Amino acid sequence: MSSNVPIAHGDLTAPTPQNTPLTQAPIAAGLSRPTVPDISEDNEPAEDESDEIPPMTGAQAVMMGLVQGRLADLVGKSSGYIESLSNDVKKSVEALKGVQVKQNELQNQYKRECLELEKKLQKPLYERRNAIISGAGQATEEEIEAGTQASLKDDPDYTPLPKDAEGTPAAIPEFWLTALRNHIGLSEIITERDAGALKSLTDIRLSYLPSDSPKPGFKITFIFSPNDFFENEILEKTYLYQEEVGYSGDFVYDRAIGTDIKWKEEKDLTKEFEIKKQRNKNTNRTRLVRKARPTESFFNFFSPPSPPAEDTDVEIDEDELEELEEKLEMDYQIGEDLKEKIIPRAIDYFTGKALEYEGMDDEDEDDFDELDEDDEDGQFDDEDSNSEAELPRRRGPPKGRGGLSAAAVNPEECKQQ
Repeated sequence: MSSNVPIAHGDLTAPTPQNTPLTQAPIAAGLSRPTVPDISEDNEPAEDESDEIPPMTGAQAVMMGLVQGRLADLVGKSSGYIESLSNDVKKSVEALKGVQVKQNELQNQYKRECLELEKKLQKPLYERRNAIISGAGQATEEEIEAGTQASLKDDPDYTPLPKDAEGTPAAIPEFWLTALRNHIGLSEIITERDAGALKSLTDIRLSYLPSDSPKPGFKITFIFSPNDFFENEILEKTYLYQEEVGYSGDFVYDRAIGTDIKWKEEKDLTKEFEIKKQRNKNTNRTRLVRKARPTESFFNFFSPPSPPAEDTDVEIDEDELEELEEKLEMDYQIGEDLKEKIIPRAIDYFTGKALEYEGMDDEDEDDFDELDEDDEDGQFDDEDSNSEAELPRRRGPPKGRGGLSAAAVNPEECKQQ
């Protein structure tokens, strides 16, 4: 996944031999220094010479700032190199752009075919898994033995289950609720009230939109048994990508569409109800009024935020836009984690094994010892507390329309299949 690199919107041109460099030359920047020393002895410094560079004067500092500012203004502007080429060469440049168009079309086709392949291979496995979870299908000896070997590989002290001559299918209670709660991110948005409804969750399915759909994307389907909270048996969330892949070769997030939940009376988990007294100004009589207000709930997932329309003239406040970006990113991250992690490895989240790998994404503070603060020799400099260190973080979608984009399929995995 590509990192979020801010790119200035303007008249940008690709680097050419005559364009102004963005930074100093590699040697000047210390990236590549000569490894062969000068054989001249005249250049050897005297023993009493200091290696320290004399500080710049005020005038020199001002001049350096002006020069750097001038260079910064030139970055990204055309140097005239392309314009100076002959028409024959310019035609070759245009032809290369045409070849790139073909490459982009091929990449689009490749991504869509990978989605079709993944759908074809995974569907029968997910159906078999659901049969075992629900107790509709009998686990085979081969499946049990394969699971036992996996358990022994993870834990050599694991005690295998006794091999009974006969067994009966047994459903796994609250399988999906347990799996969702064992995901670090989802556990924070599943409330105790939500748990009552999620106990009736019988399956979570992943499907990709047909290849002839206007836009590529995927759908996450939540299947429920009858419950006391809503009438729906199925709740769906569809994530749409833009028609063409992004510059990095990945699908770019466009928007999400959720199901309208038909809540039973006074069972809406996305709202809190409170009773207030109201007094009539004329008659002085009082009455009780029941008011609803939004509250945190996992089921807000089915009412996703909408990205701002590109063709609207309405200006959005910067703080509101930033808040919307955060909501879109979180909404998309939940969908990606369901698609890439929870659904494919549901048993690992049910047993908690996946938490071991989730923990690898974030550094544990307990793994670090405090360094001795005494530095009498002054050999170490304190790092600037305001500097932003690059810390490992969980996979997040890079920016695109609506603030996000993501790869729908890992190309390497697709090649292996």
